[in-house]
Amino acid sequence: MATITTTSQTVRVTLSRAEKLLGLLRDLEVPRSAVTSVDSVPDGLSAPRGVRAPGLGLPGVRKIGTWRGQGEKTLVSVRRGQPAVRVRLTGQRFDTLLVGADDATAVAGTLAAGR
Repeated sequence: MATITTTSQTVRVTLSRAEKLLGLLRDLEVPRSAVTSVDSVPDGLSAPRGVRAPGLGLPGVRKIGTWRGQGEKTLVSVRRGQPAVRVRLTGQRFDTLLVGADDATAVAGTLAAGR
């Protein structure tokens, strides 16, 4: 399961070995100055927009990988029944991070407070 950790300078997304393999992703670290907005999404599984390329998409169960659409590239790791944190970035490899978290509201609050 992916986790989001923060320091005063960075935001880090750490993926499990399975997520890295199935989603063709790697851990990501971005400066906090690149974060433009943060919000929580009640249903993370329905939030990704665009086309999966590459990654894993099990309808109604799990989405892991890169979603591309309308000039936007999103790192996605979400599962059924779990809220997610959406982090919008500027000047980074991904435009958006969408990561499932049981306490998405608290995580989003922590990220937003540090901006």
